[in-house]
Amino acid sequence: MVKMMKKIKTLFIKYKEIITYIIFGVLTTLVNFFSFWLFTKIFGEDLYLVNNAIAWVVGVVFAYVTNKLFVFESKSWDLKLITKEITGFLGARIFSFLVEEGGMFLFISVLDLGEKSLNLLGFTITGQFMVKILLAVIVVVLNYVFSKFFIFKNQGSGTRNQKS
Repeated sequence: MVKMMKKIKTLFIKYKEIITYIIFGVLTTLVNFFSFWLFTKIFGEDLYLVNNAIAWVVGVVFAYVTNKLFVFESKSWDLKLITKEITGFLGARIFSFLVEEGGMFLFISVLDLGEKSLNLLGFTITGQFMVKILLAVIVVVLNYVFSKFFIFKNQGSGTRNQKS
C-alpha cells in the first residue's frame, strides 16, 4: 500500500500541472455554465450570445486567478509581469471566445440546433446547452495550449516567479 501511495504521489508530481489545469478547467467551465444558465434565466434564450459573453467574462476572471496561482504557480505580483500575463491571457481567451461565439452562432442560428433538446436522467438539456458543451471541449484545449506555451511559458516547477 505504501509503495502504491508513493507511485501515486510520483505520478501526481510529474503531472501536477495537467491535473491542476483539468481541475480548475472543470471549475472554470462550471462557473461559465452556471453563469450562462443564470443569465439565460434573467435575460432569456433569445440573447444567448449576450448571455454567453457575460458568462465568459465571469469565467475568464476566475480562470486567470486560478491559472496564475494554482496551475502555473506564477507568484510574482510585479506590475510589468502581471500586465504581460493579463494581456496574453485576455488575447488568448478572446480568440477562444470568438471561436465559441462563432460556433454557437453557426450551430444555433445557422444549423438550427438550438431548438433540439435531450432528456437525460430526468433533466432536459437544451440544444443551446449541448452546443455549449461541445464547444467547451474545444475551448479548454485551446486555452491550455495558449496558457502553457505562450502566457505562463517561463514558469518552472519550484522556480516560479517569486515576489521580488
